[in-house]
Amino acid sequence: MSGVRHLYLHLPFCAHRCGYCDFVTLVGRRGEHGAYVDALLRELELERGLLAPRLETVFLGGGTPTYTEAAALRRLLAALPDADEVTVEANPETVTPELAAGLRAGGVNRVSLGAQSFRPALLDVLERRAGPDAVRRAFVILREAGFDNLSLDLLYGIPGQRASDLDADLEAALALAPEHVSYYELEAKPGTRFTHAHGGELAGQAEAMEGYFERVVETLVDAGFRWYETANFSRPGREARHNLGYWLGRDYLGLGIGAVSTVGARRWRNAPQLAAYVAALAGGEAPARELEVLDAGTKARERLMLGLRLDRPLRFGDVAAAIEPDGLARVERLGLAERRNGDLVLTRRGRYLGGAVTAELMA
Repeated sequence: MSGVRHLYLHLPFCAHRCGYCDFVTLVGRRGEHGAYVDALLRELELERGLLAPRLETVFLGGGTPTYTEAAALRRLLAALPDADEVTVEANPETVTPELAAGLRAGGVNRVSLGAQSFRPALLDVLERRAGPDAVRRAFVILREAGFDNLSLDLLYGIPGQRASDLDADLEAALALAPEHVSYYELEAKPGTRFTHAHGGELAGQAEAMEGYFERVVETLVDAGFRWYETANFSRPGREARHNLGYWLGRDYLGLGIGAVSTVGARRWRNAPQLAAYVAALAGGEAPARELEVLDAGTKARERLMLGLRLDRPLRFGDVAAAIEPDGLARVERLGLAERRNGDLVLTRRGRYLGGAVTAELMA
C-alpha cells in the first residue's frame, strides 16, 4: 500500500496550562473551537493525496482534545479517514458518559488518559486539575462505554516525590488494569513556569532518578507488561501503534498548529499561530510552515536515536553511517550494547542508560 499511514491532528485547547507544559496549547478560547476544526478539516483535504487509502493509525493530541467543544469534536471525528487504531488523549476531568459515548460513536478505539500521579500533593506541584478519584472515575466511565484499550500517562521525578510515593502510584495504576502505561521522567523544559520554580531541584535529583526508573521498569515487567520502548509498557499486542510509527522511522502527516510532518526526505512544521492558521485555510491556502530537507546522515542519526528506544533489534546497516566506531567499541566493552547477526541491540543495562549510550555511539 502506498501513501502515508499515520495521521496526527493537534487540538491545542486546554482549560488550564500546567506549569511544566511546553506543548502548543491555548487556554479557553471556547468560541474559536469550531473555526479551528473547520481549518483542520480544510488542511486534511489539502493533504489527503499524501495519505494511503486506509490508515494504520490516527492520533488526536494536544492540548486536551477532549476539552474541544463537543459538536466540533464530533464533526472532526466523523470526517476522519478509516484507521485500525484511533487514539484520543484525554484529561480525566473531561471524561463524562456523554463524551465517552461520543468517542465510541466517532470511531475512537483507544484513549490515553493523563493521570500523571495519584498523590494529591504531587498533583498540586504539577498544577493538575484532576485528583485521583477523577482518574478512577474516568477509567470506569470509559470501560462502561466499551473501551478495551486504555493507556495511563504517569510521571516520576516530581519535586517532593519519595520512593513510597512512586510505589503508591504504581500500585494505583496497576489496580486500574490498563492495557498500556507511559511513564516519563519529569523534565525541566526551558521557558516553563515549572523550570523557573523547580529547575534546580530537578537537576539535583538526576542521579536518584536512575533508581526510580529501574523501580518503574521492574514493577511493570513483574506485573506482566512488556517494556517495549524506553518509557512505554504494554500488555501483549497493545503497543501504541501510532507512536511505534515514529520510533520505527515511518512517514507521518501532522495537521494543526505546531504539528510536524515527515514524508520521504522532507519535514515541515506548521507555524503555531492560531489566527494565521485559520485565516490561511479559510482562504484555501496551506498554513505557514518551516521546511527541512533530511539528508541521509540526518535520517541515519534519527533512525539510531529512535530505534534504540525500542526493545527490538536495529539493523546495523541502517545506522552504521551515524555510529562512531570508538564509541561502539566502548559501549560493547562495558556490556551496554552488542552486535548480533547483523543487528545492534542494547543490553538490559544499556536500556536503563539509553540516552547516554546513544550519545556515546554518536560521539
